[in-house]
Amino acid sequence: MSNAPSVNGFAIGWEDRPWHSDMPPAGAMSRRARLASRGPYRAAVAAEIAELPVGLSAETGAAAEDALVEISRFDAELDQGLPGAEPNTRLELAPLAAVLLRTESASSSQIENVTAGAKALALATLHEKTGPNATQVVANVEAMQRALDLSDELSRDSILSVHAALMAGQHHAQPGQFRSGQVWIGSHAPTPHLASFVPPHADRVEQAIADLLAFGERTDVPVLAHVAITHAQFETIHPFADGNGRTGRALVHTMLRRAGATRRLTVPVSAGLLADTGAYFDALTAYREGDLDPIVARFSDAAFAGVSNGRTLAADLRAILGRWSAALTARRHAAVWRILPLLIGQPAITVRFVQERAAVSQPAAQHAIDQLLDAGVVTPATTGRRNRVWVAEEVVSALDDFAARARRR
Repeated sequence: MSNAPSVNGFAIGWEDRPWHSDMPPAGAMSRRARLASRGPYRAAVAAEIAELPVGLSAETGAAAEDALVEISRFDAELDQGLPGAEPNTRLELAPLAAVLLRTESASSSQIENVTAGAKALALATLHEKTGPNATQVVANVEAMQRALDLSDELSRDSILSVHAALMAGQHHAQPGQFRSGQVWIGSHAPTPHLASFVPPHADRVEQAIADLLAFGERTDVPVLAHVAITHAQFETIHPFADGNGRTGRALVHTMLRRAGATRRLTVPVSAGLLADTGAYFDALTAYREGDLDPIVARFSDAAFAGVSNGRTLAADLRAILGRWSAALTARRHAAVWRILPLLIGQPAITVRFVQERAAVSQPAAQHAIDQLLDAGVVTPATTGRRNRVWVAEEVVSALDDFAARARRR
């Protein structure tokens, strides 16, 4: 039996839960740690927020509104597309949208210390052999896309769907299912007794998620505050065995799209959070203690930083595309011109990829790649005669520069 929780306002409460001796601790422990790990442990009880009065300081509220304006402005700026090969023409937004989706997914993964360079990520997208981190980031891209596809719906099923995409093949995480056991947060804590935070017990998850979704349906909360509080509550519940942070940050974009703040783009909020992960985690702690301002302020700061970084990346990619267009001498209706924007969104290509995406024959695809090679647009990434891969190193560098800027305070 658990003790009745004590909840102060909307701050989390706590309850004692039994720790079974047949549940061995993970890893070796000192005698002191082993003694501390005896008996019941304290698990959080998430406060109900469905009808939470959202009171923010005037400064935090104003900054959140300014950040939302900046998010919408950025979305509108990039909705103009990319410069085309013909004078006064524009290419569709898809390449930049794909780039921002991928960079946001990579930044969200990096907050969890899952890192992958732009080249490795591009190769993993083609199912080329790379390290496990790149594969995980590709799964995060798919999860982020699924979250956007489900932006009209914030529901139990949509949350499970995003998690299923993110953690596909990782059985320890119970993909697409709420956790069945206790989890805890803390650097290498072998038992929940020694953790820095113990989320609610598994038998409280369903009710807590239902309350969260009720809060998510409200229309009387300013948009960015609504997003930040929903995210903080999701991370407090920690409903999954693994992948909670990345799933929760994917849902941020569901809410921004759902509120009409963005239409087509994935604004790099996670890239902004990455600039100071310590402040992000401190803000989550403050939220659990009953203070809304820090998490809302952190999201506002992250939005400003992410948009600024995204604008720099967009400018870099437009400049690259301009240099490529000047270097190519092919006739204006040649297939190679259709490949240039593809390289912005996916800087590693194969003949098959070009065939499928540009809707051309195999000889035409190979000829176009040869033209790109002659113009210095791509370089070979593999040496074999079969299944060769070519990479646009300028784009890879621009994406890696974006990631480096995101890590700087």
